Amino acid sequence: MIIITQPTVTDAQIDHIVARIEEFGLRSQIMRGESRIVIGVLGPDELIREKPIAAIPGVESVVPVMRSYKLVAQENGTPPPPVSIGGVPFGSGQRVVLVSGPCSVESREQLLSIAKSVKKSGARVLRGGAFKPRTSPYSFQGLGEEGLRLLAEVRAETGLPVTTEIMDTRDLAMIEKYTDCLQIGSRNMQNFALLKEVGRSKLPVLLKRGFSATINDLIMSAEYILSEGNPNVLLCERGIRTFETMTRNTLDLNAVPILKAKTRLPVIVDPTHGIGLRDFIPQMALAAVAAGADGLMIEVHDEPERARSDGEQALRPAVFEDLVRRVRAVAEAVGREA
Repeated sequence: MIIITQPTVTDAQIDHIVARIEEFGLRSQIMRGESRIVIGVLGPDELIREKPIAAIPGVESVVPVMRSYKLVAQENGTPPPPVSIGGVPFGSGQRVVLVSGPCSVESREQLLSIAKSVKKSGARVLRGGAFKPRTSPYSFQGLGEEGLRLLAEVRAETGLPVTTEIMDTRDLAMIEKYTDCLQIGSRNMQNFALLKEVGRSKLPVLLKRGFSATINDLIMSAEYILSEGNPNVLLCERGIRTFETMTRNTLDLNAVPILKAKTRLPVIVDPTHGIGLRDFIPQMALAAVAAGADGLMIEVHDEPERARSDGEQALRPAVFEDLVRRVRAVAEAVGREA
């Protein structure tokens, strides 16, 4: 860490800064320039980060030298190992994997019909919500454990591995019995108790970016999971809230190459929530492939007008099938496959 002092810092304040650093169990190195004095702080990264150095009088700013995310970080350009959901690898380099299904599990017939359709079109993982965090407490909240049972039944019939959202630490053991991947939704991205709990699970975790979170916030949330021992995390860009009101969110495709450069984790893009407008989801999905996404998560419903949640942004099966053809064409154009 480097301390940049204020232009008007006094010798007494410099002495106080050095004394405080030594009191913290750290070492200091003073570098005097023509207009500023810079102090290097030496010691264990964990100890440096937890000390309130910026609060010491005479300190203008503190600049970290080392990245605060050690476990998530990309390692010297070495290709990271893929993360698998039920045997389906993500992040292997060339392959774009499709994750698809309804927003909510509504019935066995609904789920099975959609699962068979998306599998035929090219999806390799089934998504479906058994527990639904909704803005209104009066909206459909999901079928709970019954929805999980239906996901497991459809998995057995179609062979598609399943990812579903976990909202409560108390539900982990139950959800682990039915699913292949634990999804942390945007509202829970900084639910640190939940992140720690899934970090102790043996299942992979699909971590969605919070709708008001920075890229660094997302990375640090992933670090929480890895720090508990679970290395199998997939990052998901699903759009952030900006001043724009024409779309549901603003899909931040900048995040895809940045996350792939700074972390060793696979990156998935969810254009469904990113834009929230059915007519424009295909275009954003194609752009995500070109940006380097390892996978796409897309909601599909055979009767969107009857959907119990997010019907306005669900693709019909025929549209999804056409999109998969175009995804494959774009992937091939950029030297990849889907």
